[in-house]
Amino acid sequence: MLKVWGRKTSSNVQALMWCIGELGVEYERADIGHRFGGTDTEDFKRLNPNQTIPVLQDADGQPIWETGAIMRYLADRYGPDSFWPKPPQDRARVDMWAEWSKINIAMAFTAPVFWRVVRTPPEAQDWNQIRKAIAAFETKLEIAELQLTNHAYLAGPDFTLADIQFGHILFRYFDINIDRADLPRLHRYYHQLTERSAFREHVMVSYEELRCS
Repeated sequence: MLKVWGRKTSSNVQALMWCIGELGVEYERADIGHRFGGTDTEDFKRLNPNQTIPVLQDADGQPIWETGAIMRYLADRYGPDSFWPKPPQDRARVDMWAEWSKINIAMAFTAPVFWRVVRTPPEAQDWNQIRKAIAAFETKLEIAELQLTNHAYLAGPDFTLADIQFGHILFRYFDINIDRADLPRLHRYYHQLTERSAFREHVMVSYEELRCS
């Protein structure tokens, strides 16, 4: 049994939970962080000295923190070869796109765009800065658009860990009230993701509690 610490409205927790759902591993999750608090307790500091979510413990094993590291652990232990290949070159290809997604997609969207649109009061929103951030983010999405020209999924023909690192951001990108670039292959890819039950359950989650009114 997996134990997960982290609230369901955290995008990092959503990526992890989507991964767990795809792998079909039993779990229990504790709401920690944001309005639930709990990250500043001594018990949680012993789990993760950084006091960030998510944290995972597999049975009685050592707690693991940092979303990417947790998901690579799960993929290595529970994932099929198509999801997390064993040959080093094939695995590196998947990991390359997963790291690209973390650095170039999640970091370019969450604080520069999502926080400014959703987590900032309307009277404090600077739409000149928001539009610049969206434009910068969409230059990265154009790389995915090109990649999806010849591949069904981000790293190739199969659904992999890279799609989770990339795809969990897309729900909020397509859901928030902004003008978006015309990226038809990305839109088609996102529609494919919405047909996955684990994506609908763990990623297509209301973020209203994060909104500043």
